[in-house]
Amino acid sequence: MKFLKKILIFLLIVLIAIQFFRPSKNVSAQTSRNDITLLYPIPGDVKSILNRACYDCHSNNTTYPWYSHIQPVAWWLEDHIEEGKKELNFSEYAAYRLRRQYHKMEEVEEMVNDKKMPLESYTFIHTNANLSTEEKDKLIAWTKTIRDTMETKYPMDSLVNKK
Repeated sequence: MKFLKKILIFLLIVLIAIQFFRPSKNVSAQTSRNDITLLYPIPGDVKSILNRACYDCHSNNTTYPWYSHIQPVAWWLEDHIEEGKKELNFSEYAAYRLRRQYHKMEEVEEMVNDKKMPLESYTFIHTNANLSTEEKDKLIAWTKTIRDTMETKYPMDSLVNKK
C-alpha cells in the first residue's frame, strides 16, 4: 500500500510540474496577407461554417476551450492544430502554389463528402461543429465556385496535375 501511495504522489507531482510547460497559442492579432478571404469571396453562411467547424485547426486563429489549459491535453491539441495547418491553412492559402490551391479545394470537397472532416474527435466535444446536409452542400458548392473561378482565370494545365 505504501508503494502505491508513493507512486500516486509521484504522478501528482509530475502532473503539477508539467502544468508550467505550455505550448504557444495559435492566435493571430490580424488577418494574414495570405488569407483566403483576400483571394476569393466567402458568403456569410459559408464563413460561419468555416469559423465553427474548420478554423480552429485550419487557420492561424484557434478558439481555445477551457480544457486546453491543462497539460498534457494542451500538447495534444497543439500537435493536432499543427497537423491540421500543415494539411490546409486558410490563413496562408494565398501563399500556396496555384496547383496546390486548386487541389486543396478538391480535398475539402472530398473530406466533407466522405464525412472525414470535421474529425469525429473534434465534433465529439465541439458538437456545434457537426455539419448538417445543407451546410455540407453549401461548403461543397463554395469549393466548386472557387475551382470554377480558378479554371476561368488560369489555364487548366497549371491547375491540375498531368498524368
